[in-house]
Amino acid sequence: MDEGKATRPKWWSRPRRASVDEPYGGVSGDGGMPPPEAATPPPGPSAAAGAPGGPGGTAPRPLHAEDPYHTPPYGGPGPWAPAPPVQRPGPPPGGGTTPAQGTAAAGPHPPAQAATPGRTGQLPGAAPAQAAAPPEAQGFPQSPWLGYDPWAAPHAAPEEPRRSGRRRAVTGAVLLALLAGGLGGAAGAYVERQGGFGDVELAQAPAEKTGRAPGSVPGIAEAVLPGVVTINVRGGGSEGTGTGFVLDDKGHILTNNHVVEPAGNGGEVQVTFNGGETAEAEVVGRDGGYDLAVVRVEGVSGLDPLPLGNSESVRVGDPVIAIGAPFGLDGTVTTGIISAKERPITAGGEDGASDMSYVDALQTDASINPGNSGGPLVDHKGRVIGINSAIKAAAEGQQAPGDTQGGSIGLGFAIPVNQAKRVAEELINTGKAIHPVIGVTLDMAYAGNGARVVDKGSGSEPVTPDGPGDKAGIRAGDLITEVDGQRVNSGEELIVKIRSHRPGDVLGLRLERDGKEKSVRLKLGTASGR
Repeated sequence: MDEGKATRPKWWSRPRRASVDEPYGGVSGDGGMPPPEAATPPPGPSAAAGAPGGPGGTAPRPLHAEDPYHTPPYGGPGPWAPAPPVQRPGPPPGGGTTPAQGTAAAGPHPPAQAATPGRTGQLPGAAPAQAAAPPEAQGFPQSPWLGYDPWAAPHAAPEEPRRSGRRRAVTGAVLLALLAGGLGGAAGAYVERQGGFGDVELAQAPAEKTGRAPGSVPGIAEAVLPGVVTINVRGGGSEGTGTGFVLDDKGHILTNNHVVEPAGNGGEVQVTFNGGETAEAEVVGRDGGYDLAVVRVEGVSGLDPLPLGNSESVRVGDPVIAIGAPFGLDGTVTTGIISAKERPITAGGEDGASDMSYVDALQTDASINPGNSGGPLVDHKGRVIGINSAIKAAAEGQQAPGDTQGGSIGLGFAIPVNQAKRVAEELINTGKAIHPVIGVTLDMAYAGNGARVVDKGSGSEPVTPDGPGDKAGIRAGDLITEVDGQRVNSGEELIVKIRSHRPGDVLGLRLERDGKEKSVRLKLGTASGR
C-alpha cells in the first residue's frame, strides 16, 4: 500500500551509533554534525521499501545532539516520559561551569551509547555497542544531574543555626514590654486616684446666704448665744466651770449654786461672754435648796438679756435647745425634746440635809454634760423654760453636772423657769430665798409608799406647834399619800411637790391614820433658805 512512496523519517528515529573516532555526543569539533552511518533497520515495511535509514538510504539526523550529562529530556533521542520541572543545578564540583542544555561541553566527549528501542537498549540486527565510560572516569567534571532523581521527594532545606543576636533581640523586646506594662499600670493607677495628671480641684457648692429662719435651730442659737456666759470659779483650794445667762441689763446673771459654791465668801468668779470679753463678778445670793445663785458684773454695757418663758405651758414632746460650756467648750448647742415633766430629783447633800436640792424638774434628752450647769434650756422661740442642773449618769444617782465627770446618756434635768424666776427675784432683792413649808418632820428612812411623819420620841418634833401642819390637823405617825391629787411615794417627793409652790399656796393632802384615810387642807408657811 505504501510501495513506491518515499517514507519521511519519524522524529523519534534514532541515529546510528557514533564511532569511537567521533566526538562524544556526535558533534564535531567545529560544531557540525558528522554524517551518521547507515544502520540496519528493523524488519518492516519501511526497510523493504528503501526508507531512509534502510539499505541504500541516508539516516535522518536527530533533532538535537545527545546531552553528555543525560539531563532529561535531553539525555538521548527517543520516546521519553513526561519530564518533571527542570531544576537549575548548582555549580559543579571543582568550581567548573555547567554547559547549557543542548550544547556540547568543551574538550573530549565519551562515545555515545547506541540507542535501541525496547528494554534491551539495542536496535534489532545491530552489533552490540560498547558501554561508554562515565564522564568522570574520562576526566570530565562530575555533573550535579547524575545523582538527580526527579521523582524523589524534595529534601528539606537544612535549618540555619540560631543566632545569638536574634535571641538578644527577643529578650530585649520582652523586657521592654514588661517595663512598658509597669509604667502603664502605675500611670493608670495615678490617673484613677487623682483623676488626671493635673492639680486636683474638688467640686463645691457656692456660698449661700448666712441668714437662717428665726424659728430654726440656727436662728434660735444665733439669737440666744450672745446672752449666754461661761463662769470660772476659784476658791477654797478648788475651782470649777459652769454656765449662766444674763437676766437683765444691770448685769445680773443666773446660774446654779453648785457652780459658784467653790468661791465661798472670798473666792473669785470670772465671767466670759460669747464675744470673748471677760469681767469679774460677785455673788449676789445663792440657795442650796433650790440649787440656784445670782452673780453680777459691773461696768459692762451692751448686755443681751434672755427672755423668760413659762414652764407651765411646756408639754411633753416640745422641742428644746440646751446651750452651755460642757467640759469648758463654751457656746455648745445641743437639741432635744421635753421627755417628762415634774420629775422629782435630788442632788447635793454632802454637808447635811440643808444642802440637799429638791427639784420638781423638767426632763430632756438634749445632751447635758459637766459644764452645762446653769445654762439655759430654751423653747422653739428662744425663751428660757428651764435651767440645766443635773444629769442621770450610768449606774449612779442623779448627779449635778459639776460634781461628776460622767457624760450624758440622754437623761438631763432642768429647774422649771417659774421656780427659778421666783428664787432669782428673792436673791436679787434680799440676798436670800424663802422656802414653802408644811411644818412637819418626815421619816426619810421609811421604805413604804408615801411620806411618813416621825413618831413621838424620835428626837425631833413631829409637828411644829401652831405651824401649817398643826393647823391642818396632821399628827405624829400620819402617812401622807397624795398632794393635790398626785400620788406621793417618798419623803423626797413630798418635799419636791411642796417646793414647787410659793409660800401661802393652799394644798389638798390625803392622809392615812390607823388604817383610815383622811383629807385635809393646808396653807404653806415660810422658811428662810441658806
